[in-house]
This record gives sequence, C-alpha cells and structure tokens, in this order.
Amino acid sequence: MKKEKTGLLQRFILWREQNIKGKKFVLILSFLVGILTALAAILLKHLIHLIQNFLTDNFSATGANYLYLVYPVVGIFLAGLFVRYVVKDDISHGVTKILYAISRRQGRIKRHNTWSSLIASSITIGFGGSVGAEAPIVLTGSAIGSNLGSVFKMDQRTLMLLVGCGAAGAVAGIFKAPIAGLVFTIEVLMLDLTMTSLLPLLISSVTAATMSYILTGTEAMFKFSMDQVFEFERIPYVILLGIFCGLVSLYFTRAMIFTEGIFAKCKGPYHKLVLGGLMLSILIFIFPSLYGEGYDTIHLLLNGTNDMEWDTVMNNSLFYGHGDILLLYLILVVLFKVFASSATNGGGGCGGIFAPSLFLGCIVGFIFSHLSNYFEFTPNLPEKNFALMGMAGVMSGVMHAPLTGIFLIAELTGGYDLFLPLMMVAVSSYLTIIIFEPHSIYSMRLAKKGELLTHHKDKAVLTLMKMEHVVETNFTTVQPDMDLGELVKVISNSCRNIFPVVDKEGVLLGIVLLDDIRNIMFRQELYHRFMVRKLMIAVPARLYDTDSMERVMRTFDETQAWNLPVVNVEGKYLGMVSKSKIFNAYRDVLVQFSED
Repeated sequence: MKKEKTGLLQRFILWREQNIKGKKFVLILSFLVGILTALAAILLKHLIHLIQNFLTDNFSATGANYLYLVYPVVGIFLAGLFVRYVVKDDISHGVTKILYAISRRQGRIKRHNTWSSLIASSITIGFGGSVGAEAPIVLTGSAIGSNLGSVFKMDQRTLMLLVGCGAAGAVAGIFKAPIAGLVFTIEVLMLDLTMTSLLPLLISSVTAATMSYILTGTEAMFKFSMDQVFEFERIPYVILLGIFCGLVSLYFTRAMIFTEGIFAKCKGPYHKLVLGGLMLSILIFIFPSLYGEGYDTIHLLLNGTNDMEWDTVMNNSLFYGHGDILLLYLILVVLFKVFASSATNGGGGCGGIFAPSLFLGCIVGFIFSHLSNYFEFTPNLPEKNFALMGMAGVMSGVMHAPLTGIFLIAELTGGYDLFLPLMMVAVSSYLTIIIFEPHSIYSMRLAKKGELLTHHKDKAVLTLMKMEHVVETNFTTVQPDMDLGELVKVISNSCRNIFPVVDKEGVLLGIVLLDDIRNIMFRQELYHRFMVRKLMIAVPARLYDTDSMERVMRTFDETQAWNLPVVNVEGKYLGMVSKSKIFNAYRDVLVQFSED
C-alpha cells in the first residue's frame, strides 16, 4: 500500500514537472499553505478556549481560587510528558527554530512540528501557562510549508520561501491580519525577498486571513473604539511612551534570558517541573491576570472607560475590591509576567512571547497614561488609546520589529485612526532597545553562534555556507620524524605545495611549505640530515570544524593566508580550506540565493 502511494506521488511529480511550471506551482503551494495554516490556527485557538472554559467557568470573581495553584502545574507536566515520550524532541522557542531551519537546515523543518507544537501549546495555555499560542502556530505553519515543499521535491530556495509562507499564513490566520503576516515574515524571519517571491507570501497571508474570516467572523480580534481623536500636543507623551516601552522590552528580554539560564542549569526535567510549577502556580494564584494568554485583560483595558470597569482586572484574586491599588497591582503584573512566561517554558510547557508582548504593552500603555493624568500639567491622555499604542511599542521592542508591531495592532483592533502615533511609539521603542540589544529575543541565541541569517546579503550567503562543503582532504600529511628523503618521495606523489605535519594520534603540529625546501630538496647528501620537525613551520591560524563561515573569512583576513588547516576540538587534523575554494562555493550559493 505504501509503495502504491509512493508510486502515485512520483507520477504526480513527473506530471507536474511536465505540465505546471515551477513558479506557477509555487503559487499553488502557497495557496494550500494558507488554507492549512489557517485551519491549524483556528483549531489551536478553539482547543485553548475549550480547555480554559472547562477549567475556570465556575471560578468565583470575588475572591481567591485555589485551583490556580494546581492547573498550571498539571498543564506543564502533561505538556512535558507529551514532548518527552511522544514527540521525543525539543519543540520550544518556535521562531528561533524557524530561523535556525532557514540559516542552517536549508529550510527543512521536522515533520512532527506540523502537529506537536499545536497539541503541546494547547495543553500548556489551556491549563494556564502564561505564554502565547502564536509562536507555536508560526512554527506549525512553517513546518507545514517546509514539509509540503519536501513532499513535492522542491529545491532549497523554494523550501525557504514556503517556510516564510507558512509563517505569514499562521500570523494572518490567528490574528486575521494579512499585512502583519507578510511584514512579520520579512522583518522577523529576515528573508531577503524579491518581488517574485513576494507574491506567494501575499497569497498565503490573504488566503489564511480569508479562511479565518469565513470560519470565525469578520470582527477584529480585539474590539476597540476611539473616543478621542489624536491631538498633536500629545506627541511628546507618545514618544515618551515609546521610550518607556523600549525599556520595558529590554527588561523583559534580559529577565527572560536570565531566567532561562537558571532553568538550563537544572539537572533533569522533574527539577525543571518543580521549579517552573512552583513559580508559575504561585504567581498565577496571586495575580490571576497572568493565567493563559491574558487577552481578557487586554479586552478590559481597551474597552473600559472608568475606574469601576478597570478594577475588574483584579477579579478572581486576593486584591478583589481594592480599587485604590489598581496601578500597584498592574505594575507588579508587568514585573512578574516575564517570570511567569519563563517558568511556563522552562518547566516543560510550550508557548511563545507574542501574547506576553501584547499583554505587557497594553498594561504599560495604560499605566503610563493613567499615571500621567494625575498631574495637572499634562494634557488628558486617553487610557485606551495609550494602551493600544503600548501594545505596538512593547511588541516592536521585544521582537525588534516595528513594522510588525504597527500593522499587527492596527489590524487586530481596527485602530487605523491612530496609525501615526502607533508608528511613533513603535519606532521610539525600537530605537531605545537597539542601543542595548542588537538582536531580538528570537535571534540572539543564533547570533551568538554565528548561525543567524540576516538581510545583509554578504553575511547571509556566508551563513548559508557550511564548513564541510569547503574543506579539502587531498593534502598529504607527513610525520615529524620523517627525513628529507622521505618527504621528497611524498612530494613527488602529490599535486599540492603544502604538507600538514601530524603526530601518531593525528594532532596537527605544523606545516611544511614546498617553497621553503625547494633549494635543498634535490640535494641527496642532505636527505638524512634534515628531519621534518626542523623543516616545518607553525600555521598562521587554525580553523575549527565548528566555526561559522563568517569567522573563517575573518581569520583569513587577519592572517592574510591563502590556505588554513581545519582541526577538531581535540586538535586533530581534518583538512585544509583555501580562499579559492571558499570563493567558488560563495559564488554558487550567491547565485542560488539571489536567483529570481
């Protein structure tokens, strides 16, 4: 049966190659990716809401609910078991995994990612994990695009494009935001796209958004109505809000990296579960607003008009009825949100930082405007407008993606009338955080390893190149105790003018250059007087098999060498790398990377 299916697929691939040209078929695939990613996004949201409603419908709004201490631990425990015993692979940091697949795996994402993140994140968030569903669905969408392309034997460049189509479709489908889906792919995934490849992204985004409209209605994700028009006298406060959002983004980024480092030091999964479960359950019990994605809080702050409505943010908590400390409560929520999100993922759960960014931004914008309104010298700052702007600000700062922040918030809420202040806040926040952090929370892990693909085409091509493709192994090695006569015999059978010197264990000791011994190599009376250890010289530098190509090129520039040896971490010789080989490989990758 399996052979019949394989044969049928092969026949279809041959028929497609004869009847449907490559570019047209990519458009068909991008359309399919849009449909599949939208369905996956809708399914994920439905599962999350189903679990949440089932667990919390009977909770009391007027006091503490002790099940908040239980649900989050159960959620990350079940998600952790699912990942360890069913998936048997790491599925956290979804967007980082996509960036890695683009940079180092030629756009190939494992097949299980088409469903594993969807199940794990629905359990995690449904039980109260303080993370978002968007990064898992973006990984799911990208995996759908990658695997669909692999099934039809598409080339590397098309696979990378389909990964982008999956990401664009996922964002467009879950948020009903087609422009944001397109911009996210270009800005966050950093694909260097031409106009030819822009069309498939548009098709996936529009198709996914249309599917969401058909299946879930045409209303924006967050209801928002602007009570006060934007006035130019508020511009300084808008810019100040952007700077504030940038600093909050910096705090969120660094605190998350720090907390992840603590979890990384834990010895086993159950140690992580205990630490993460305790942190998460206690924080959610004290601050129920941290339960799940936090979209209920966003709805409240975007649509509330007075203290009585805003005070309902403290429902289900120990703070119920204490409206006089609302700002203190929200400030504490901002401070502790990053630890709740880190504990969720660190303890074994699965989720992203889209929703935490929106959640934090909304609260930050509300706090800034509400606090400012206490001072007589400030103009009246409408809280809901500034809450909306704060969402764009924190998202732009955390993700280093101002365009994504601007368009996503405008499409999420229908707040197009605030487009100008949204742009101001997003840009101010981005400019603030890049002073301290050159890379986003998604890309900094790969950037440190030199594995990040960027819009800088030269660096992007170097990133796509791999060390194993440029190492030459046809250099003949010699031993240090060989004499000149034996060396001459080796030279006579070699077409190279460099001879690596290695000991019996294969550890590189140095090199012998043909030019250095040319004046004595034909004097037979010297053959037994000179040993290789006396004729060899130190290498200008050693390359390691784990080095990135950017580091390799930097080493060549520093040493001005034409050939350099490659060794492993133990110092054992593996081969040589020459500039000419790198230039040829660079040209091949550049042609493939830039071809329309």
